[in-house]
Amino acid sequence: MLMKQIVDLISKQLKADASAITRESRLVEDLGADSANVMVLIMDLEDQFNIQIEDNAITTLKTVGDVVDYIQELQG
Repeated sequence: MLMKQIVDLISKQLKADASAITRESRLVEDLGADSANVMVLIMDLEDQFNIQIEDNAITTLKTVGDVVDYIQELQG
């Protein structure tokens, strides 16, 4: 469920095919995200899940799986 929600957000933001997005997909290298895309994605994730993503965590979120795991940790 969480993975699907995140994939949907990423797919919409990056105009990528949701069926091609996996946990291993790298946001920049594989999905073509640039820094502006990443910032908008972070804001979308914060709004969607009612969380606050720390600035220092943003640089550690390289793959879709990283994003999923991070949000799961925040949701406890």
